[in-house]
Amino acid sequence: MTARPLAGIKVLDFTTLLPGPLATLILAEAGAEVTKIERPGGEDLRRYPPFIGQTSAAFALLNRGKACQEVDLKDPVAREVLIPLVKEADILVEQFRPGVMERLGLGFEELKAINPGLIYCSITGYGQTGIRAGEAGHDINYLALTGLLALSYGSSDCPVLPPTQIADIGGGSFPAVMNILLALLQRERTGEGARIDIAMADAMFTFALFAHAELAAKGKVPPNGQALLTGGSPRYQLYFTSDGEAIAVGALEQKFWIAFCDAIGLPEDLRSDTVDPAATEAAVRALVSRRTRAEWEPILAKADCCATPVKTLAEAMNDPHFLERGLFDHEIAGLTKAVAAAVVPIDPRFRERSGSGSS
Repeated sequence: MTARPLAGIKVLDFTTLLPGPLATLILAEAGAEVTKIERPGGEDLRRYPPFIGQTSAAFALLNRGKACQEVDLKDPVAREVLIPLVKEADILVEQFRPGVMERLGLGFEELKAINPGLIYCSITGYGQTGIRAGEAGHDINYLALTGLLALSYGSSDCPVLPPTQIADIGGGSFPAVMNILLALLQRERTGEGARIDIAMADAMFTFALFAHAELAAKGKVPPNGQALLTGGSPRYQLYFTSDGEAIAVGALEQKFWIAFCDAIGLPEDLRSDTVDPAATEAAVRALVSRRTRAEWEPILAKADCCATPVKTLAEAMNDPHFLERGLFDHEIAGLTKAVAAAVVPIDPRFRERSGSGSS
């Protein structure tokens, strides 16, 4: 079997919770040898429910395949324990607030002197520089301060929170992996390591790309819930069925919109959704509400019009399409029951393991 692309690469992981651990999980799945440094008693995520036996399910998903070592970083001898690992490491990922690693004697400049080829990646909310660098924050704060949350957050009587951690994953984990791989490529050419500064808030402007375009062209951004993709069009909406389930419609292009209108029987005089969008949307809602989700599913599938049922995660993980693609073939070893490993965006050929695929 061909070695995985990061085989032989050693990673020191000083991160906790989600952003850093997901980044180093992706590296591990591609073959890197990850040593996770935890405080005595283990990192906080170990105590987050739900549990599988005595193990946090979230911790197990994010830290599969890593070697965990407890080190009291405040102990004066901690540096002596870690320096041998630093000398052998290719990559170090840390997630403390700016300045903490320096105070511990583990800052980039100090470790660079020991290991000039070290790729040192820091993941923080606001980056290593700037007036917010030292501020505490979580995913919702990064979305709020960058204007992304303002595009769609519901109303005062029904506030809507994002369904996932956009900043943690899209602003932390993924940019960290991308930049670490770029740094590895650069190191092959120059022999030099790199200091990588990942600010989770920064990438939220990337996620606001279409709103950015509106601001550049018109000098203003659509209000909360009124942009094309946030609720301002009947063509891109959630519609509820007679049994209270939802249908996700993304029939933006005219051919898909016509196919959708034909499938639900929308009258011709309401299909030009620019004339009276509210009337068109109301009519679509009324029509969709006449049938159950199960009744609509084959009709919309046959129409091939970018309209799909909103499935639960349990339903989605049993969908024949995703099962056929092998997304859940890998399992986490050592738990009291079989659990599919976290799905990571790596081509299967780069994460295949010898044997059963379990770790």
